Amino acid sequence: MTRASAATQPAAQRWSGLVRHSFLLAGRSLTKTARNPGLLANGVMTPVIFLVLFVYLFGGAVSGSSGEYIQYIFPGIVVTGAGLSGMMSSGMALNIDMKKGVFDRFRSLPIARTAPLLGSILADVVRYVIAVAVLFAIGFLMGFRVGTSAGSAFAAGALAIVFGFSISWVTVFLGAIVRDESTLMMFVFFAFVLLLFGTNLAAPIDTLPGWLQAWANINPVTHAMDAARGLLTGSPLGDSVMMTLLWSAIIFIVFCPLAVRAYARKR
Repeated sequence: MTRASAATQPAAQRWSGLVRHSFLLAGRSLTKTARNPGLLANGVMTPVIFLVLFVYLFGGAVSGSSGEYIQYIFPGIVVTGAGLSGMMSSGMALNIDMKKGVFDRFRSLPIARTAPLLGSILADVVRYVIAVAVLFAIGFLMGFRVGTSAGSAFAAGALAIVFGFSISWVTVFLGAIVRDESTLMMFVFFAFVLLLFGTNLAAPIDTLPGWLQAWANINPVTHAMDAARGLLTGSPLGDSVMMTLLWSAIIFIVFCPLAVRAYARKR
């Protein structure tokens, strides 16, 4: 079957093929992770290290005790684990595969152009789920307790993963347009720092300098952290859940087509 004949298939059949091929390629990515668990360990250990360092180094100074501080910072670390820690791997894996010619072979197959990209991100989602599960286990051992309900805790994890899914498209887009791995790493690291530390992760926004408050108030990661904090600890939610979903939708709608177009034009 050629790509042209695939394009003439009924819409339902094309969507079915997209889902099937995406999951098959996600399985390929997860197999690579199983052979090189360092990729998974990096995505899991980064937020764990942040959690341990912030709680035991700054907990007493910020909240008076590490026990109180972990209740504040843990929801933000969950968002970091599911939404930001995988930023590097998403774009980097794509960039390496494109350099090796793997995606050229995918382009020659009668599959949707979105399937290789979606498959890579679906594999990342599995890694995000593992990261969130590990974080909850370690957080519990360190003294964090959910102040709401099991359903709200599940919703917080799911919301963080949805947000991470949308952010992944940004790094996939960068991975498709940047030729050099070191340059890509520089861009992603800069974005990681800008998004993570311009938030209320470590301290309330009103304790930040004015210029940083301005950025934190519009930073989509701040909304995601507020939503997770409200769902996990019972603090006021406001419109944080809706804003997180809205930002996730906007980021996906903008960067998914850009990533697919950049991938299709890549030679």
